[in-house]
Amino acid sequence: MSSTTDATTNQKAIWDHALDLMPGGVSHPNRRKAGDAIYINRAEGSRMWDVEGNEYIDYSMGSASLLLGHAHPDVVKAIIEQAPLGTYTASCHPLEVEWAELVKELVPSAEQVRFVGTGSEATALAARVARAYTGKTKIIRFQGHYNGWSDVTITGSEFPYDEAPGAGVVPGAAEAIVVLPTDPERVEETLKTNDDIAGIMVEASGANWGSIPMPENFLQNLRDLADKYEVVLIFDEVITGFRWSPGGVQGLTGIVPDLSSMAKIVTGGNPGGALGGKSEIMEVLNPRTTTHADRKVVHKGTFNAAPIVAAPAVATLKIVKTGEPHKHANAMAEKMREGIRTILEEHQVAGAAYGESSTYQIHFGKTPSRDSVEGLSPEELRGVPSSTVLGFQQALLDRGVNNMSHFGGMLSSAHTDEDVEQTLKAIEGAIEELMAEGSIGRA
Repeated sequence: MSSTTDATTNQKAIWDHALDLMPGGVSHPNRRKAGDAIYINRAEGSRMWDVEGNEYIDYSMGSASLLLGHAHPDVVKAIIEQAPLGTYTASCHPLEVEWAELVKELVPSAEQVRFVGTGSEATALAARVARAYTGKTKIIRFQGHYNGWSDVTITGSEFPYDEAPGAGVVPGAAEAIVVLPTDPERVEETLKTNDDIAGIMVEASGANWGSIPMPENFLQNLRDLADKYEVVLIFDEVITGFRWSPGGVQGLTGIVPDLSSMAKIVTGGNPGGALGGKSEIMEVLNPRTTTHADRKVVHKGTFNAAPIVAAPAVATLKIVKTGEPHKHANAMAEKMREGIRTILEEHQVAGAAYGESSTYQIHFGKTPSRDSVEGLSPEELRGVPSSTVLGFQQALLDRGVNNMSHFGGMLSSAHTDEDVEQTLKAIEGAIEELMAEGSIGRA
């Protein structure tokens, strides 16, 4: 790179340098863009700014980890106050107890809590705990559901569902997973005929944070089947936790799993996560007891419940507990969905705008109505060419909008009516651009 200025303010120069330093120039595949990457150096509320001064309305919200928006004053204050006291000591500390108490208070299944390093670690640990508690091996998972990138959870997240979606996965790992469609009859048939099922793991929103909705009553069906066949029901609430309600999907529906995997909002948008569950099951993690001694789970992690994470987590959950952020974010999301439906109808574009809680999803293609994708398969919903997905995302970036992934996004308590109105204009422009290119068609 030619100069200090280029190194910090020229995105093309930074991108070229990144390509030399990191595989593909990125630290996460979702940060791949149709063009060069954008480099953010500041974010506040609903907005973020890149190193060249371009402003974006953000609907990624830290990959769904920020219900309160970027740099919420209480969260920032908690970090600033904790940092000079020590970021990490590898010791027990009062904040982790306060944090666990808030999680237990909010999440119905979380009688006890174990903090972890990431969401993927939380789901992998949930599978291990279920296997240890039951003495059985296999976990039922569902087609298209993303439960983290570990060897024991990745198979089934992408089509073809009976194969790992990439190289390097231990061949035997897939043998511990049974991947099924979201069909309760298929689940019961498997439980009847396979006596080695330890648990059922489900993305509580439906696959890919709700872009592939589940059949009505499916979560209750799973609760009933788990009870009937005495297996552990695991909700992956990494995204839905503390967003669908202060207590996640289980707090909203009253359908309580045996174990819950959490990350993102549970840490206040900082690195980390948690596993919560019934005390009897979580006992396999207890290093101080002889109960289940023959099934004791080994779980360690250098940065579990680090004080510099616990402090903003506690600050965040105290606000989440009020339920007020959800009311506002949900209202903004509904306004967004309604506005997108209007755009699709006015331009006679085949598609729908849908979603739950503070999310919006768009599907371009044949749908039963403007607000539903009922009856469409995972392959139809997620099978849009990547060129169209990246083209849409780039068209939004060009218009000052950053979405979450695919064709959807997340709202927060920081988003405003003005944000939504400005975003709807950007979405309309992006749709017109893709229609002109022939990437999306009319109804």
